[in-house]
Amino acid sequence: MAVARACPMGVSVDQRRAAVAVLRAAAAAGELSLGKAIHAKVIRAARFDVVQYNNLIAFYVKCGRLGLARQVFDAMSSRNNVSANLLMSGYASSGRHKDALALLRVADFGLNEYVLSSAVAAAAHVRSYDMGRQCHGFAIKAGLAEHPYVCNAVLHMYCQCAYMDDAVKVFENVSSFNVFAFNSMINGFLYRGHMDGSASIVRSMVRKVEQWDHVSYVTVLGHCASTKELVLGSQLHTQALKRRLELNLYVGSALVDMYGKCDCPHDANCVFEVLPEKNIVSWTAVMTAYTQNELFEDALHLFLDMEMEGVRPNEFTYAVALNSCAGLASLKNGNALGACTMKTGHWDLLPVGNALMNMYSKSGSVEDARRVFLSMPYRDVVSWNSIITGYAHHGRAREAMEAFHDMLFAEEVPSYVTFIGVLSACAQLGLVDEGFYYLNTMMKEVGVNPGKEHYTCMVGLLCRAGRLDEAERFIESSCISTDVVAWRSLLNSCQVYRNYGLGHRVAEQIFRLKPKDVGTYVLLSNMYAKANRWDGVVKVRWLMRELGVRKEPGVSWIQVGSEVHVFTSEDNKHPYMEQITKKLLELIDQIRVIGYVPNIAVALHDVEDEQKEEHLMYHSEKIALAFGLIRSPKGETIRIMKNVRICDDCHVAIKLISLATCRRIVVRDTVRFHCIEDGVCSCDDYW
Repeated sequence: MAVARACPMGVSVDQRRAAVAVLRAAAAAGELSLGKAIHAKVIRAARFDVVQYNNLIAFYVKCGRLGLARQVFDAMSSRNNVSANLLMSGYASSGRHKDALALLRVADFGLNEYVLSSAVAAAAHVRSYDMGRQCHGFAIKAGLAEHPYVCNAVLHMYCQCAYMDDAVKVFENVSSFNVFAFNSMINGFLYRGHMDGSASIVRSMVRKVEQWDHVSYVTVLGHCASTKELVLGSQLHTQALKRRLELNLYVGSALVDMYGKCDCPHDANCVFEVLPEKNIVSWTAVMTAYTQNELFEDALHLFLDMEMEGVRPNEFTYAVALNSCAGLASLKNGNALGACTMKTGHWDLLPVGNALMNMYSKSGSVEDARRVFLSMPYRDVVSWNSIITGYAHHGRAREAMEAFHDMLFAEEVPSYVTFIGVLSACAQLGLVDEGFYYLNTMMKEVGVNPGKEHYTCMVGLLCRAGRLDEAERFIESSCISTDVVAWRSLLNSCQVYRNYGLGHRVAEQIFRLKPKDVGTYVLLSNMYAKANRWDGVVKVRWLMRELGVRKEPGVSWIQVGSEVHVFTSEDNKHPYMEQITKKLLELIDQIRVIGYVPNIAVALHDVEDEQKEEHLMYHSEKIALAFGLIRSPKGETIRIMKNVRICDDCHVAIKLISLATCRRIVVRDTVRFHCIEDGVCSCDDYW
């Protein structure tokens, strides 16, 4: 409806009041046609005053007709701050924050505290620091800066725009400590990753604010989740219980998130179970709690329960479920979820695409990860990191480096994780000079501080290049001299290059650190066994007993059809064991012909050689491989997952089996993926 100027004819006060009353009733009932009729009649009858115009604006805003509301606003011969505030609020509630800010260009109405707070809130939504600061400056000149509405809006704007120094100045001048101000400051510090600043505000809030609203609980629980402050989080839970706020959906979801990130997934589930109302946010939160604590099967069961309850997953729920499949290396379940995302229209969304790439990479199918990457309409740094690290873990270092250069060409800024993948690729290719360039120059240029993962990658790079003495000096001169992972990487290289003298020195460094992980002691034992230093083997076993470290049995698992089959070393309980044994004997005979010699150095040293060979034959990955060959279609890729590092004997045997059976075999151990085809492994026999 076009808005026309009214005729200069007078009407009674009662008539004007009646028109306003009908407009308000029409707005409350959502009767657009009635309101339009009243609008037309009043325009024909008399000239509106500002109050009547404002009620028309309010009517059209409440009916969701912002275009008509703007026409009324533009037709007004004079406006006041109520006119502007009504229209700005309408724009804000519809997410049209730029349109709200554009109203400030109309200079014929006053800017009171309500208009200013609406304008600053709009600036916060669009992250317009310059516009927000101009509004703040006007508020100071007009004496409105200390008004609670304006002050809170300005504080929130600076936090949203990540100008925490400005936010701190405003916060320090707040005359009365209100809950909103504290909430804004905590969220602002958390958003920037400034945990110390967040902790300081939380402590101040506990001392100075007695009455917390549910937003305060959500905010402070978010701080506890980010900093893993379980004690404070539990205390907040107790307070929430006293006020019955744990039944609030937002507080309950925040409690679930806090317990999950504090490594208490079962407590997270207990909070979730008592929620009287569960929505997609709370379901996703409890699934995330399980996934973050590596309870992947439980997370997938929750996904099924959620669907049974009729709650539709969103992109974040699908991402959590796909990451659970990645943790289990369950390619078939991941494929099924991927198909669901296509049917529901979530495939093209960024969180789903990133999770799909992660699932495919960790399930041994980097080709599918690449396919997803190329199909993504939008990519972020997580997307690039996934493809770079995926290539690196699968031994495809050249593709990893190409992806990194494409990332730079796309003007995406590399992150901490990016350089872990890049340095790993450099290690595989032996690019020592390039590795040091990335570590010492490029990382500083993009503002990434090197961490122990990067330094450990450099140790691996020097070791791969055969520069073991240099690697030893690098460890001793950097911040990783007490890092077992770095020394273990050097120890492994001492075995590869048969430098047992250096290996003995490295072993002494490891003994001094007294690690608790089994893998390190297995590596030490193997090194001493290969060097025929049985006294060293005895020392390793003695230290393991002293520290209470137990050697976990080797476990491998393989998915055939919809079932996952788990095997332990020397397994004799599986229903297919008789067929597996027959197949193993057949395979060993086949590969002996083409050069297989059992590597008894990695077997138990205190048994006869014949028993050692039998012990090697029944390693869990060989059992899983035999089962896969029996049960899978001819020519299908066999994917095996393993809980410990693959031994030298199994690595050689599986390479030869791939050659003898014409199968592609993918083994994921705790170190990397071994993609084996035609007798060649992607690791180049170095892991």
